[in-house]
Amino acid sequence: MPKPFRSLLPLLALAVGLSGCGTVNEKLSVGVGDYVPQWAGGLPADAPPRAGTPQYDAYMKERERKRLLPAADREKEEQAQKGATGTPSSGAVR
Repeated sequence: MPKPFRSLLPLLALAVGLSGCGTVNEKLSVGVGDYVPQWAGGLPADAPPRAGTPQYDAYMKERERKRLLPAADREKEEQAQKGATGTPSSGAVR
């Protein structure tokens, strides 16, 4: 085998190998990203659901319902939700 072809063979093998990794990562990243913990760079806890899922449709309906509420009712609802979750007051001593 001539010398120029011998030097091109490893470069060709490297290019083929790297192109295969790109397609695998593209397909895996769609599903695996949901399971990475937040401290490792994953989705935050308050991230909305992915589009196209039933949870996303319910999330968008609730968001639209809240948007259509008058501001006074919206504030009352937020206060009721904060009280129901049992968050400590800002003056609590720890």
